[in-house]
Amino acid sequence: MSTLLTAPAAVARSSPPRRPWISNALADRLFSMAARVAALTTLALLLGILLSLLVGAWPAIARYGLSFVARSQWDPVAGEFGGLVMIYGTLATSFIALLIAVPVSFGIALFLTELSPAWLKRPLGTAIELLAAVPSIVYGMWGLMVFGPILATWVQQPLQALFKGVPYLGALVAGPPVGIGILSAGIVLAIMVIPFIASVMRDVFEVTPALLKESAYGLGATTWEVVWKVVLPYTKTGVLGGVMLGLGRALGETMAVTFVIGNMNQLSSLSLFDAANSITSALANEFAEAGEGLHQASLIYLGLVLFFITFVVLALSKLLLNRLQKAEGARA
Repeated sequence: MSTLLTAPAAVARSSPPRRPWISNALADRLFSMAARVAALTTLALLLGILLSLLVGAWPAIARYGLSFVARSQWDPVAGEFGGLVMIYGTLATSFIALLIAVPVSFGIALFLTELSPAWLKRPLGTAIELLAAVPSIVYGMWGLMVFGPILATWVQQPLQALFKGVPYLGALVAGPPVGIGILSAGIVLAIMVIPFIASVMRDVFEVTPALLKESAYGLGATTWEVVWKVVLPYTKTGVLGGVMLGLGRALGETMAVTFVIGNMNQLSSLSLFDAANSITSALANEFAEAGEGLHQASLIYLGLVLFFITFVVLALSKLLLNRLQKAEGARA
């Protein structure tokens, strides 16, 4: 009986190992080809998007050329189009959003990694990440119905009373107190991009070797000195990447901006509370109703301009990062 029970095991031990159905060299070659195809496909998609934008916007490009970005008139009835108002609204709201979001995100990441008690890190970090899951249309509705009236009543009206008759500052806060405009859109965008920037900053701060921070603390450095002189130089690539991620989110946001920016295709003043428009908002409001011809081509031209703005921002950030690395190497 024992012989019969142990016979299969002995046969299994004596049988030769199975040969793989594909050799290791062929598997490596197939994996390399698949990775190369994936990279080339991404590049081909990018070029295809750029080519389709150029073809669709060509009637507007042929008529206006580069003067399109300097023209402020947008009149579909008269057939005159210019993208200055939308470009200004996009850049202004994104700048305001980063101006608010970057310091706040830095403070959140600093608190979570250096100052927060252990019991608070996980729930607070989860709560911040959950803000990124809120749909943009919810932010837009909240900004229009809740935040806008608060901004008009408690910020714009007191500022108008304070700076009444003051040159430049009075014009900067002028406008009807309705709670919609460039500043309102910028603040809503800041709230939307804070979770992205803060999450990236927190993650890159946590990868800083503990030995470096403990050595700095041992030499008598304060928490701010450790973050500024140890953590930030070590993680500047990730921090800059998080800021660029937030900027890309702000440049491409549509629904929330559409609710609170005012959707006015005129620049009556440079007031922060003045109603304006953005590229994404104009595309969302007008593209479905635009007929074939110059109107549709001008809208696609706006999309091409937004594509170019995003590309320039990413290129400048890469150049800035390279200069920082070269400067650091020169100091070393």
